[in-house]
Amino acid sequence: MEMERLNADTIRVTLGNDDLAERGITVLDLLGNHKQIEQFFYSILDEVDTDHSFADNSAVTFQVMPSQSGLELLISKNMRNDGDSTDEPAITAASDASEPDSVPDFIRRQLTALDTDHNEPIDEGGYIDDHGVPVNKVVVKFADFEDFVQLAHSLHLEGAASDLYRYQDTYYLVLTFYPNQLSVEEAKDQLAVALEYGDQVALSADVLAEYGQSLMATSAIETARYYFK
Repeated sequence: MEMERLNADTIRVTLGNDDLAERGITVLDLLGNHKQIEQFFYSILDEVDTDHSFADNSAVTFQVMPSQSGLELLISKNMRNDGDSTDEPAITAASDASEPDSVPDFIRRQLTALDTDHNEPIDEGGYIDDHGVPVNKVVVKFADFEDFVQLAHSLHLEGAASDLYRYQDTYYLVLTFYPNQLSVEEAKDQLAVALEYGDQVALSADVLAEYGQSLMATSAIETARYYFK
């Protein structure tokens, strides 16, 4: 971990993937557990705030900028125009400053955009905007998370979206096929690849959406292929 004091109100912290692993943080935590992310950020602040100037200020903003090699955090004191600190702490993602995303959503989008298997970012979610188009949803259950990672490296989805959930300590992938984007045979071929690594189950996608923990939305296959080498 590297720390640099940019000025009296801002600290930059660079954490590599090894640093994240040492602290018990995985990409799944970053994608799906906002409370754990908050606790993690404050633990980093405790490490780098050697003079306690930030700890004495309740208003702190954490900005996260993910990269292929890890994360960069900007930890800043929130100040009003009159120089007084604001009353509320905040955690944001470094994107459009006028409209910050939640941390998990921002990281998820950034990881997807960094998929090195394509020249352009994959956005399977665009198909969801096709209102009125019938879709075919298939739920695949994995024996463990590694099976899903292996699938991500074997399957390049076309005309489909992929959502990863954790439900009752088990990982499930919802594959949504769009008939206006691919033929029935193409969908069968892609599903056949998925079933080499998991099992099709009768559990509905609606149950997972309501009761499961969403880990990677819309482009789970692409996100996992980028991050898990």
